[in-house]
Amino acid sequence: MYDIIIRNCSLLMPDFSVKENQDILIKDSVIAQIRDTAETGEAKETIDGKGKLAMPGLIDGHTHTCQQLLRGRTANEYPMIWTRFLVPFESNLTPEDCYYSARLACLEMIKSGTTSFAESGSTHMEDVAEAVIQSGMRAAIARSTMDMGTAIPDSMKDSAENNIRRTKDLYQKYQGAGEGRIDIWFAIRQVMTCSPDLIREIGVEAKRLKTGIHAHLCEHRDEVSFCLQHYQKRPAAFLDEMGVLGPNLLTAHNVMLSEKDIDLLGSRQVKLIHCPRANYANHGFPKAPRILQNGISLGLGCDGAARSNLSLFAEMKQLLYGTIAYWGLPIFDPDVIFARDLLTMATVGGAKALQHEDLLGTLEAGKKADLITINLMQPHLTPTHNLLNTLVDCCSGHDVTDSVINGKIVMKERNVLTIDEEETVKECSKRIKEIAVRAGIEA
Repeated sequence: MYDIIIRNCSLLMPDFSVKENQDILIKDSVIAQIRDTAETGEAKETIDGKGKLAMPGLIDGHTHTCQQLLRGRTANEYPMIWTRFLVPFESNLTPEDCYYSARLACLEMIKSGTTSFAESGSTHMEDVAEAVIQSGMRAAIARSTMDMGTAIPDSMKDSAENNIRRTKDLYQKYQGAGEGRIDIWFAIRQVMTCSPDLIREIGVEAKRLKTGIHAHLCEHRDEVSFCLQHYQKRPAAFLDEMGVLGPNLLTAHNVMLSEKDIDLLGSRQVKLIHCPRANYANHGFPKAPRILQNGISLGLGCDGAARSNLSLFAEMKQLLYGTIAYWGLPIFDPDVIFARDLLTMATVGGAKALQHEDLLGTLEAGKKADLITINLMQPHLTPTHNLLNTLVDCCSGHDVTDSVINGKIVMKERNVLTIDEEETVKECSKRIKEIAVRAGIEA
């Protein structure tokens, strides 16, 4: 008796070939067996896979679940968006705001094919953790840590000692919660708002607890300029001096990287994440071809819903065409990036970033049952000469029909089973107006 059988589906294999007429048998949170379709085998629940592609769940390597109620407010605005909108917004969030924002974010991610994510931190992360546990999703959750910066109100800053203590308290309470779906990480919000003492201690404590560190890195020119002025080093070299560059570090954005930065990050096995839509709109085009050529782990993130949505399918398209337009077309090279690269980023790259490449990222017996199904029987997807190209070019989150996370069905035929969608949307619609008034950012 299995927990779930997905019958007669097409399967995206680890080598990105597609195998037809497959059954996926799931028991005790893992994929117990993948076999040719058969009538044998009983399960508590069955998903009809006919006309569907089963593929690994997408993994968002960098997001802010607490920015869900800032949606649509930061577009078409002059700099500095961080100080004019994000700081007033975040500093006015209540625990209940963060809880419902996280619920809405999880709801959106589930419906667009994301099964795991790395939350880079905000306030009231205990409430975020509770919402994620209830949603059934998998996540690496960090709390925002800042102890300096003239643009940051005192309410968002704390001493290095208190920042470390509060993250350790969160770790003690939630590490391994939700049947092992929750990891608690440390966070370096950015080098402009974290002192050397705080950064250095984060590196020490993360190693002691054998957990990850989530940092914004080389997101914009101001950050690089700040580091050069104050430390006479570029951000990557500064973090290396602080002892935090290593395999347990996830860095988000990575736009303003020099050639030496890329070599350094690669040598330290740092896990890099690009956020194409956020980066193109505000900071520029990352050196994705160079990073891939160096064999560095690279994943994708949505960077929250303040400007766009939480669809990694949309991020794949943006990075594909932005990279071709910026790096490929000027030198007549259409092969600077491939559909396979993008799918790898959204699955295996994310799994490596979350420190779980042994459990996630591909569909194989023995790995965690974190997967989604895509309805292929639609005119924009079928027929096709190359399914990988079509998945990246044409597929959207709305084509995801089912989602299984940690061996449990969280969405079946587009119906999310873990979160009350109507109640969540209604509550968040009320709160978005109240927060805007409190923060003074009404449109």
